[in-house]
Amino acid sequence: MDRDELAAFLRARREALQPGDVGLPPGARRRAPGLRREEVAALTGMSTDYYARLEQGRGPQPSTQMLAALARTLRLTADGRDYLYRASGHPAPDRRSTSSHVAPALLRVLDRLSDSPALILSELCEPLAANAMAVALFGDVLARTGWARSDIYRWFTDPASRDIYPQDDHDRQGRALVASLRVAYGRSGASSRAGALVAALSLESSEFVDLWAEHEVARRFADHKTLLHPEIGPIELDCQALFTEDQTQSLLVLTAAPEDTEARASLDLLRVVGVQAFDA
Repeated sequence: MDRDELAAFLRARREALQPGDVGLPPGARRRAPGLRREEVAALTGMSTDYYARLEQGRGPQPSTQMLAALARTLRLTADGRDYLYRASGHPAPDRRSTSSHVAPALLRVLDRLSDSPALILSELCEPLAANAMAVALFGDVLARTGWARSDIYRWFTDPASRDIYPQDDHDRQGRALVASLRVAYGRSGASSRAGALVAALSLESSEFVDLWAEHEVARRFADHKTLLHPEIGPIELDCQALFTEDQTQSLLVLTAAPEDTEARASLDLLRVVGVQAFDA
């Protein structure tokens, strides 16, 4: 671990960011450039003291989980993320198999979305980042671990994951998820994480096996959805996706049609309700 290089890198990247770059209000006039240490610490999920020690070159070696969170907070590119890992004494993650690094371009767009549910997904439909509206609608999707992070895996192994969709939409949603997995599998092959997910689901779900055998290949996001919120009820939303250049991550945005006053009222109510029901 190169503590001096890590400290210099963190300081430089923090000072290069402005509050608006990470979804924070500008606030009062700042005497120093960039974000404050306490802001980086809060966004990353670590104590201010711990982060300060890293910047001062006297902190302990960060874990890979902490480095992944720092890379997201500092909006690092894949190359910047790799540099952060190596300066911390860890090998750079395999870019072909990791899903922990979020594309900075998508994060910048997500930071500016506050009135509609939006989340960033990996090619295996694993939520990588979500705004407050998405958490209010879907629950704390970022708290899941292992294969349970994948909406595809949960759809075929956890019946409760289907509760947010009306019964009439279950067949369409299941087919869309399998077709999306087929895209990732075709890109990466049987030895990839996509292949491992196919193998896991083939052992656990006969429904998945039947759909997989149909060989449908498609990324299906841009359509109309009815979502069932436990407190608000059904919400009619349009779904649009923005993909990274390599198509491995997508920003999913759910909006109400301008003429749909009921849906817009439901989103306004969702913003007010927030995560109160989930906290309870």
